[in-house]
Amino acid sequence: MTTTELSERPPFRDRRDAGRALAQALASYANRPEVVVLALPRGGVPVGFEVARALAAPLDVFLVRKLGVPGHEELAMGALASGGLRVVNRQVFDQLPDARAILDRVTFRERAELERREREYRGDTSPPAVTDHVVILVDDGLATGSTMRAAAAALRQQHPARLIVAVPTAARSTSAQVASHVDEFVSLTQPDPFFAVGASYENFSEVSDMEVRSLLSEAARPA
Repeated sequence: MTTTELSERPPFRDRRDAGRALAQALASYANRPEVVVLALPRGGVPVGFEVARALAAPLDVFLVRKLGVPGHEELAMGALASGGLRVVNRQVFDQLPDARAILDRVTFRERAELERREREYRGDTSPPAVTDHVVILVDDGLATGSTMRAAAAALRQQHPARLIVAVPTAARSTSAQVASHVDEFVSLTQPDPFFAVGASYENFSEVSDMEVRSLLSEAARPA
């Protein structure tokens, strides 16, 4: 785990600047055909684009939808990820009456939204193979880390050879939690105290769907 402390000025100009810095920490994975970079949209895509370009690795998105308890959506009973992979939070699921029916109903709704977003970003292109590959899972930062943990758990079901989570910034407590679920965890900064992911960026403007599509299209073009 690589860490540096924040100075008064944010360490990154924007997400692409952060991606270039993150790529340097991942340089040992450059030019390896088994490496694939997966970014959590939308904010993780500009970061992942720079990482993938520097490592000469393919880039794709990996979507995760939280499966919230109806009426208490902030309470996750599981998560649904790209490829239809479902992860169940047994601590919540086992406490629900008629849990299976509730989970299936929410899954049906969230799967439709996940598939819509995948069509929005990927079109008819199939997701990359990750089985027996080295997967670098990227986002623009980790606050609670719940989405990243769900993504890592879902990817584990596809049996990658090695699973790496790489982010420019993360809360320290979250870093320890996520690191315990993956083979390698890379975070360039772990501010203490941690206020928000955006505090590590001079420009943390929202990433649009159009920008995501544009970056994925550019990454897919031959060098």
